[in-house]
Amino acid sequence: MRTYTSNSPQAAGRIVAIALLADGHLSADELAAVHRARIADRLGLAPGEFGTILQDLCEDLLTNAHLNWSDACKLDSGVMQQVMCELEDPALRAEVLSLCLVAVHADRHLAQNEAEWVGALATAWRAQPWQRLLAS
Repeated sequence: MRTYTSNSPQAAGRIVAIALLADGHLSADELAAVHRARIADRLGLAPGEFGTILQDLCEDLLTNAHLNWSDACKLDSGVMQQVMCELEDPALRAEVLSLCLVAVHADRHLAQNEAEWVGALATAWRAQPWQRLLAS
């Protein structure tokens, strides 16, 4: 898995991209929702850069997969920690959690892997108020 500079727009975008893929597929509704939520503006990404981040993530996941996409979308705990630790800024973390919630609720179905990913972020970043939003 590639690394990004701490607190960079790319590191933040990858966390949202993971939320989009957490259930094993990318829904057009989910992708449209994060674009409507102005992901590029909110994270400081250049136009079209989120698509590149998403593609890079898919390549990283497939490189480590054993030809099973649903398994590829599951990150091991070490990789999860690496990705989560790339964001240290509390305001950026809150923005990313907000965008992750937009992503996972966009298709009106909260899959277990989506809930686990956003819950893991909230717990790791000690953002317990976000956990209540997962249930809504």
